Amino acid sequence: MPKTSTTSTRSPRGSIHILQRIDLFTERTGGAIAWLNLAMVILMCLVVLLRYAFNVSLVAVQEGVMYLHAIIFMLASAYTLKSNDHVRVDIFYQRFSPKQQAAVNLIGTLLLLLPTILFIAFASWNYVLSAWRIHEVSQEASGIPLVYLLKSLIPVMVGLLFIQAMAELLRNLLILSGTATHLVQAAPAHTPGAHKDA
Repeated sequence: MPKTSTTSTRSPRGSIHILQRIDLFTERTGGAIAWLNLAMVILMCLVVLLRYAFNVSLVAVQEGVMYLHAIIFMLASAYTLKSNDHVRVDIFYQRFSPKQQAAVNLIGTLLLLLPTILFIAFASWNYVLSAWRIHEVSQEASGIPLVYLLKSLIPVMVGLLFIQAMAELLRNLLILSGTATHLVQAAPAHTPGAHKDA
């Protein structure tokens, strides 16, 4: 009996530790990627300045903006999921109790998020491999010759999203079990000010 009690006590602690490590990884990844927004704005201003002030058009610089946008959009997806900043269309969700919200999130992750992640992974596999086989470059002669690396962001996004999806599954299971109700704070409260309604 004492062994059973010890095991049941350690299990939630171990799960919470794993969850916190994944969340920390996602937070740091998202924080680092966020700085690219500044770089993208500066680069975009440079494109406009060169174009309208000096009548100069640099394809590589223009494509650089596209590359940065792709990096931010795809690699920050997991951070957006963790922060619950994705667009949510709901009528009743914000009125639910934390456990009811956890149940909805759990079902949504299992039936919607994970299948979508797997679909993107399978659908993009040959697309990315083909780009690597020929070391695909820009169609523009003066463009950035790293299209194959740009396309490689897709599987990286899939990996980051999958890791955070596992964390969300674990978080909601812990909330539903009642062993870690404080984790509700880790997934921002779903109030009108904390999520986006479309």
